[in-house]
Amino acid sequence: MENRIKLKVLGLTYSQVKKGAYALVLAEEEGPRRIPVVIGVAEAQSIAISLEGIIPPRPITHDLFVSFAHGFGIRLKEVCIYKFENGVFSSEMVFDDGTREIRVDARTSDAIAIALRTRSDIYVMQDIIEEAGFIYEESDEKNIVRGDHEPAQKGRGLSSCSRKELKEKLEKAIAEEAYEEAARIQEELNKRDNRL
Repeated sequence: MENRIKLKVLGLTYSQVKKGAYALVLAEEEGPRRIPVVIGVAEAQSIAISLEGIIPPRPITHDLFVSFAHGFGIRLKEVCIYKFENGVFSSEMVFDDGTREIRVDARTSDAIAIALRTRSDIYVMQDIIEEAGFIYEESDEKNIVRGDHEPAQKGRGLSSCSRKELKEKLEKAIAEEAYEEAARIQEELNKRDNRL
């Protein structure tokens, strides 16, 4: 379909629209426009875990879904955001079992969380990005983070921890299923790795 645009997940930030929610920021793969999708805490946490490459000790719902599908030879081909109505995005997931293609309606947050885990393509219809998309200023993009936590520049003492302390904190957070904290710690470790 030529009236679709390929997207990538830029990251997560706090929602400016809904208190206690997050905004999943999707970006044109080859363009300047961004689409913020308001999502709940659980979905933000699931997406953050995937973005940060954290493997929880027990599978969370989206991991379980992917394992179930793979177990039966079903793969997610793509996700397409096909409707935007009253501020709500609707998505369709396209599955393939080798003999037939199956289309399933889904909440956009769930579809993206699963697409990240399966490395599936994400698309949006052209008219939706024209209606709901906008171009971020560079200064706005520094507030987007690759996980379910506050922007790193606000900090919470992690920058003063040694690498060993961070790894211990990360293991503890994962064991306690405190994935928001684990994502913050992993981001600090990633920043340090990028400086080396």
